[in-house]
Formats: sequence, structure tokens, C-alpha cells
Amino acid sequence: MTELNRFETHVVENQPYPIRPYNLWENDRLLKHFTTLFLKEGESSACTEQGLGLLQQYGDIAGDVLMQHGELANKHKPVFVPFDRYGRRCDHVDFHPSYHALMQAAMDNQVHCYSWRNGEYDGAHVIRAALMFMHYQAESGTACPLTMTHAAVPALKAAKHLPSFWLDKIINGSYDNRNIAAQHKSGLTLGMGMTEKQGGSDVRRNTTTATKQTDGSYKIVGHKFFFSAPMCDGHLILAQTQLGLSCFLLPRYLENGELNKVRIQRLKDKLGDWSNASSEVEFQDATAYLIGEEGRGVPVILDMVSLTRLDCMIGSSALMRQSLVQAIHHVSHRSAFGDKLINQPLMRNVLADLALECAAATALTMRVAKAVDEAPNDPVEAAFARIVTAIGKFWICKRTPTFVNEAQECLGGIGYVEENPMPRYYRQAPLNSIWEGSGNVQCLDVLRALAKEPNAKNALFLELKKQTGKNKHFDIHLAGVLDAFTDTNNMEIRSRAITEQTALALQAAILLSDDGNPIAHAFCNSRLNNARGVTFGTLCSEADFEGIINFACLDFQ
Repeated sequence: MTELNRFETHVVENQPYPIRPYNLWENDRLLKHFTTLFLKEGESSACTEQGLGLLQQYGDIAGDVLMQHGELANKHKPVFVPFDRYGRRCDHVDFHPSYHALMQAAMDNQVHCYSWRNGEYDGAHVIRAALMFMHYQAESGTACPLTMTHAAVPALKAAKHLPSFWLDKIINGSYDNRNIAAQHKSGLTLGMGMTEKQGGSDVRRNTTTATKQTDGSYKIVGHKFFFSAPMCDGHLILAQTQLGLSCFLLPRYLENGELNKVRIQRLKDKLGDWSNASSEVEFQDATAYLIGEEGRGVPVILDMVSLTRLDCMIGSSALMRQSLVQAIHHVSHRSAFGDKLINQPLMRNVLADLALECAAATALTMRVAKAVDEAPNDPVEAAFARIVTAIGKFWICKRTPTFVNEAQECLGGIGYVEENPMPRYYRQAPLNSIWEGSGNVQCLDVLRALAKEPNAKNALFLELKKQTGKNKHFDIHLAGVLDAFTDTNNMEIRSRAITEQTALALQAAILLSDDGNPIAHAFCNSRLNNARGVTFGTLCSEADFEGIINFACLDFQ
């Protein structure tokens, strides 16, 4: 050995290279399949072409430059700057330039507004769901303000005296991070602040007060324990008036250019979601404007919550998808025990099982988006969306942490190292099951939908019964779900089990409705068959592992 190569101890081989940039739409047959499945036949061809063209365009950006920005935005967390250099209170949060680049790209490509800008066409919510699905894979923290801005539109339409520029700049504006009054900006973002220290999900215990002023505005005194994305141009909040809990729009800057009296106390030091700022705030006679009627704050805000819950489903499904992409890439380029990992029988079982889970989550998510699309003109779809949003939010978000961890195991130790994106995905995975109501809240909301929405149960079972006779395990499982809904004894204590089993039935029914899909019967034969194990990788030996894995691979993997 010469002096030159004396310390060349090894050659790096049998290690994958990082996955190359790819188009998150064009190269992802799974996302394309379930998006196009729920775009109505016969809808405006111009709308379809325009929407699919936008997906193609954004997929190229999201799978390349936004992936890089996602890494940087999470390495450099937002910083709270309470005072300017001269000691004046500014309540500013400073973000890394990559955060702004992500927001700019997302809003340029209508991630926050496609549903409203193209709402006259069928399929607008499905297209928008696919846009968010891609963005979430690139970076999840910025999805918070994008989600809230999108979801706030129905609530703002209930405002009687709100200046028109709010809706116009949300729906038609562009990203503008300047610290100025809303009417002078080219585009607006909105956040939300509902929960307080003493109440949490029980918002009726909120103590923040709103006092009406002679000019029609309100003065807000109180606090919020979770105040999401404090740099947004406005927030929807809940506060008590003499008539009860009411909804308000609270701008960050007043029309005269002064900073509103919202005092940020601190930023949350969170498990994940590092690029996004979440804060605790106090309102010290802050100015706000009534949305809807006094005392009707919860019904107004629920329109927003239902859409944010759909985004929780989108985000969790997207995390599954990108984790699976990373896992398949790794095992396709690493060998062990004499063969590529992807060819090892037990690894193929794990990958196929993960692929079934990811496909079923994506299918259910897109089906809910389709129901939201059709709800304004179809009472059955409206009732279906009401109950299934809670069911899907509970189940898909619950499954994601376990899913991402299993995908990490496919990578081994390198999947636990921060140079790899998998730790970031794993930190992010629990968020959506907590945000917008944890598991118990979703299950109780399913019961509320049954009690308050007369058509909810009928709409649900109308969807499920369409697929009877196609798979024996599905038929047996559906009979059990029907029995569970018929027995009204102790429904609250049984609500988790009922919601879980209904979610599985829904996923199976949606897959079975997709004629020729290679995974439908594999899903039914595993998820609805008690002979299967609990962990991923316990499919029966007769499963079509190759067909399932191929369906979940990118088109170049």
C-alpha cells in the first residue's frame, strides 16, 4: 500500500444515492390514479385540462426546488423578535428565506385557493387536494397557513360588513410577506386561534371577551394558548359576547397602519412542524370584526374546521406517500444476504402492506374531496362529507406515525439520522391526529353527525352497500358495521371501535369501486380478515406482492 492510499479504509458501495428530483405528479402513478378517478366524467374539458396542467407544473417544482427549501426551512426555525432595534414592540417572527420561497411557490400555484378560484367547476376540491398533497411532501409546516387561508373562505363569506378586499386578496392575491395593513397588500393569509388554557377542545369554556364599539368593531381582551401562524394578516378567533361565543376576524395590522394589540408571549417549542410558528398570545383591547352573528361562533367556525380536517387527511396521506417513496428507493438500491432488499420475500411483504395502506388512505382522502365538491348541489354528498370527514381524519391520521416508523425501518439506522428526511417525517407524523381535534373528538363528532344530520347514516351506507357481492370479507365486515350502528347502547364508549371499522369498510368500498385496481381484494383480504397480523408485513403468501408494489412505485423506480 502506498503512502497516498494508506488511509483509504473502504470504498462506499451498496449504499443508495439520494433520490433524484422528480415530478410529484407526472411520476407518481398512485396520486394520478386516485385524483383522476374522482374527477367527474363529462365536466368542463377546459377545467380538466387547466387543472391537470397546473398539477403537472407544480409537481415539477415541488419535487425539485421545494424539496430543497423544505430541508432548509426546517433546519432554520422561526425566531420570535418581540422588539425592534429601538425598543418598540413589534411582535415579529423572523423566517428563513426558504419559508417565504415555499409560500410564494404554493400561492403562485393556487394551493391555498384553487377550490374557490375555480369553484364553478366540478372537481375543483379534488384538484386542490392533489396540489396540497404534493406541497405537503415537499414541506409540511407551510401547509398550516395555506390550509387555514383556504379553509377560512366559507366563514368570511358569512361576514356582513367585512371589506371586500379580504376575500378578493385571499382568492386572487399573491404572496406578500410585508408587515403592512391588509388593504395595501397584494395577497393575504389567514390563521386561526380557538383554544385557551382552561378549555382546549371545549371552546365553550373560553373566557376571552369581545365588547362592541360604536363603529361596529369589537375590542378583544383575553388570550389564546394555540395561535397558529402569527405572521398571517388576520386570524379567525372565538370570543364571548353578551349573546355567547362568537367568531371574529382579527387583523394583524389596523387600517391606519398600526400594529393591532395582539401580544405574542412565546413560540411553541414543538416536537415537529419546525418551519411553522405556533404561538401563545394575549389580546390587550385588540380590534376585531364580527363574522356571522353574535352567539353563533361555533357554527361559523365549523365550516372552517371541516375543511382543515380534510387537509389533515391530505397531509397524513402525503406523509405516507413520501415515506413509502423513500423506502422503496432505498431497498431498490441496497443489497443484503445475496440479493437486492426489494427482492427479499419479507421485505416485499412489508412494502406491499405499506403500499396498501398508502393507497387506501389516498383513495379515501380524494373521495372526501369529491364529496366536498358536490356537497353544495347534492344533499346526499353533503351528508356523506359531514360524517366521513371525521371518520377519515380519525383513521388516516392515526395510522400515519406507525406507517412512517415502518418506512424508517426499511432504511435501517440511516433512517434515524437527521441527514435523511425520514426523522422530519416521523416528527411530523403525529401532528394531524392532534390538530383540529384529537381521536376522541373525531369519534364524538361521528356520533354528533348521526344525531344531528338525518341523512348521514343513509349516505354512509348507500356508499358502502354499492360494493356488496364483490368480496366475501367485505360483505362479512359490512354486516358487522351495520350491526354496530344498529346497536345504540353505549355508543360513546364504543365509538372508537365503530369509527375504525367504518373507516376500513369505506376504504375497502372505494377500492372495490375502482374496477381493475390490483389492490382492492388484497386490501379486503388483509384488513377485513381476522387471520392477518397486527403489524405491517403480515400479508398472506398468496398476495400479489409484485402487482401491489408496482402500483406504488414511481414510474422510474
